[in-house]
Amino acid sequence: MLQGPYSNLDRDRLLIRLPFKSFSVGTFLLPVTGFIACIFISLWYHYEEATYTHCKVSNYLPSISSAISGAPERYIWSGCIGLHSAPRYLVAFAYFSFYRSRFADRLPELLLSGLALLCSLAENTGLVMLTYVSSTETYSVHKYGFITFIGSSLVHMLITCWLWYVIKRHYVSPEEDVKHCAPVGGSQTLKMKKKKQDSFCSFC
Repeated sequence: MLQGPYSNLDRDRLLIRLPFKSFSVGTFLLPVTGFIACIFISLWYHYEEATYTHCKVSNYLPSISSAISGAPERYIWSGCIGLHSAPRYLVAFAYFSFYRSRFADRLPELLLSGLALLCSLAENTGLVMLTYVSSTETYSVHKYGFITFIGSSLVHMLITCWLWYVIKRHYVSPEEDVKHCAPVGGSQTLKMKKKKQDSFCSFC
């Protein structure tokens, strides 16, 4: 039997509720565990190739490029970066939504928030480009992906530091509940009560 269109309540109902801390840790662990796995596999299966140097210097651990260049290491690394990139796109838009709500009446910071979003998207896209297109396949694409990744990440970090400096200086932290007590002995006592709140990523 065909169902009618969803009501507003059904559309607004949350489908997934995920703690932001777990979301961040999982996103962080994807490239870390993938890289550690690539190092162990390269050392175990082709140690000589992974630690070889042109100048014949003794090398006991492979470099980053050699650790992820062999097979199956490059497939593991590419898969982890691909899975890790999707949550980063979501986090970029989540931060932009947060900045937009905080800086609704401050045009310079609002424009910087938009630039931070663009830099975050460019950084993630550059990382995917230099991961999936190796320098031996298409050097120009790999080179521009690396330049995009490095340049946009530096600009994004600088903008993020400034935005959070403005938030810390001009806005009250949402994790603090400020309560004023009645004057005692002619002085006003200020109580600061910390609230431990979990932040959630909600996907509708």
